[in-house]
Amino acid sequence: MTKPKAPKKSGNRKPSKASGEAPGRHVRATDIAGYGKLALDATLGVVDMMGVMHRKIVDTPGVLESPLLKAVSEAADLVLGGIRDVAHSTREGVDRLVKDIAPDIAQMQSSAQREAVVSAFNGVVGDHLASSSNPLTITMRLRQNGQALELSKPALQAMTATTAAAPISGKILLLVHGSCMNDLQWMRKNHDHGAALAAAHGFTAVYLHYNSGLHISSNGRQLASLLQELVHAWPTAVQELVIVAHSMGGLVSRSACHYAQQTGLDWLSHLSRMVFLGTPHHGAPLERGGNWVTILLEAMPSTSTYAGLAKIRSSGVTDLRHGSLLDEDWAEGDRFAHSTDLPGFVALPAHVKCYAVGAVFNKELDNLGATVLGDGMVPLNSALGRHADPQRCLDIPDTHQATFYGLNHLDLLNHPDVFAQLQRWLVES
Repeated sequence: MTKPKAPKKSGNRKPSKASGEAPGRHVRATDIAGYGKLALDATLGVVDMMGVMHRKIVDTPGVLESPLLKAVSEAADLVLGGIRDVAHSTREGVDRLVKDIAPDIAQMQSSAQREAVVSAFNGVVGDHLASSSNPLTITMRLRQNGQALELSKPALQAMTATTAAAPISGKILLLVHGSCMNDLQWMRKNHDHGAALAAAHGFTAVYLHYNSGLHISSNGRQLASLLQELVHAWPTAVQELVIVAHSMGGLVSRSACHYAQQTGLDWLSHLSRMVFLGTPHHGAPLERGGNWVTILLEAMPSTSTYAGLAKIRSSGVTDLRHGSLLDEDWAEGDRFAHSTDLPGFVALPAHVKCYAVGAVFNKELDNLGATVLGDGMVPLNSALGRHADPQRCLDIPDTHQATFYGLNHLDLLNHPDVFAQLQRWLVES
């Protein structure tokens, strides 16, 4: 497939320090403290794992009958306990440091490189970062050019007046990024779907920034509340809301629609279209592979201690196993346990026109590409909402589906053919 020239960069996204087009801070003092906390947590995890291994050895019949081995065992307990005490004390000191310096650093500019690293950590261990109050934790926000939007009419009017190339529109375009990514990464190879669509079709683009390591349903609930605030604070009458979501972002958006409908939030009535780019509606095989690694390690006594290493996957990542959108999918039970149960089925909003884009890494489609490989991350059938069980199919019309060959998961963010398809869908009646 010959790739046409990429569309020119355009729209209401101006260069900014946060987008990496001007120097920003690659590392903050709180980042160092955050990475330090993460390293200490890892140290404690390793010490605990060594303790389990030690106990298994000690509990082996006959081991402690030797006075020498008994002395070695007691010494090992002492050393491991000492390491654990030092790590805990150091962690408490880091917590105090973070508390002292965080308020002074919150408003500092950030570089695109820093944002990318922090987003990746949030994707992999974001639930742990949040539960341990780590300063690397991303708080869900709506942003433009990497700057958080204050959700009040005067603030939104002032913000858009300084960052937008055109007056604020009643047509809102929300961009929702995928796992381990951030809102700035919609800009790829000098093209940003949001900015380009805004310029061509009169939208005002707004970008969601969130911790992709949290459960999809947790992010869905937060997004539902945030969109309610946004619509009610929008400085002009809202004509329509359109969501374009990449990868996990599509699952978060669907979850938000579900909880908005469940709680009677009126922003949902403004939502006219949702476009899913490589969204794993029915899960991704990479996470299912990780789940089997955990199961196999736990099944053998000689390797069960190491199963904890395979469990270093966030709640958001494990939700990708089958595309879990609801609290009840994970509220009870072990998220690492093997189960044949599928998550609760969530239909697409009846009044919303939904579109799905899938890609196949190979130049032609075969069964492997449709069911396993797809774009390298998401199988084609999952991206298009197809399922072997007719009751779980999303029933997206064929005319609302598009498949691209020779593209990978990230190419969906910038390929000109994908952008052209988005334009056609957004203008159809």
